[in-house]
Amino acid sequence: MSGPEQAPAGVDTTVPSVARMYDYYLMGKDNYQVDRDAAEKVIAASRASGTDIRIAARDNRGFLGRAVRTLAEAGVRQFLDVGAGLPTQENVHQVALRHAPGSRVVYVDNDPMVLVHARALLADNPATAVVEGDLHDPASVLGHPGVVSRIDFAEPVAIVFCAVLQFVPDESEAAAIVAAFRDRAAPGSHIVLSHPFPGERPGEAFEEIGQIYTKTPSGSFTLRGRASVGRLLAGTELLDPGLVPVQSWRRDEVPPDFTVPSYLGGVGRIG
Repeated sequence: MSGPEQAPAGVDTTVPSVARMYDYYLMGKDNYQVDRDAAEKVIAASRASGTDIRIAARDNRGFLGRAVRTLAEAGVRQFLDVGAGLPTQENVHQVALRHAPGSRVVYVDNDPMVLVHARALLADNPATAVVEGDLHDPASVLGHPGVVSRIDFAEPVAIVFCAVLQFVPDESEAAAIVAAFRDRAAPGSHIVLSHPFPGERPGEAFEEIGQIYTKTPSGSFTLRGRASVGRLLAGTELLDPGLVPVQSWRRDEVPPDFTVPSYLGGVGRIG
């Protein structure tokens, strides 16, 4: 995909998009040259630090699928994916409906291209909805007609924050965002969360990555240590095996690239 003439209305192809860069890491096709250029810089910087953002993105996607499957098999029938990103393989609704037909899924994002593509993909799927919402304004998301018409917060719901809270630089705000959703959810609900974690001492390469992301509309890319990521799940009881590298979360076989720093992921049950 290239050229502004091919862009959906409202999509800016002159500035790299976090969602489209992530799509490129996953070898998707919904990206433009400006996204590929920025993503290649991130890939190079990550490899210089001993990591690989493409492997990390793949592993994170696998974690999301296993987490959704686990919760669907445990009886959860509602899923709210906040900061969902562009549709790709094994989306939340695909996994949830495969393991629990009748599940309801709502995707939330504020990227115009995400909204256009997701709505086109899900137009004929009554079990799903796509709503425009700002992560920084939980109340507006929780009160959005498209959310409240499909999600009954009096019943258990899985609230997903996968690879999104690194774009909230202030730790207290990030914790408050998660807490706002957690406090609205019924007992038996769960928070599914993943966050980049290249180690406690990520090095200069990740400072470069941060600078690249400042040129996106998100304006930031914040790394957090294990303790800080864990605090985002405060008020929940972590399912086994706890907060761990996403590559190993409930996976039967550990991949050969397990030693590559990636994301931390965990699923917390709301009591």
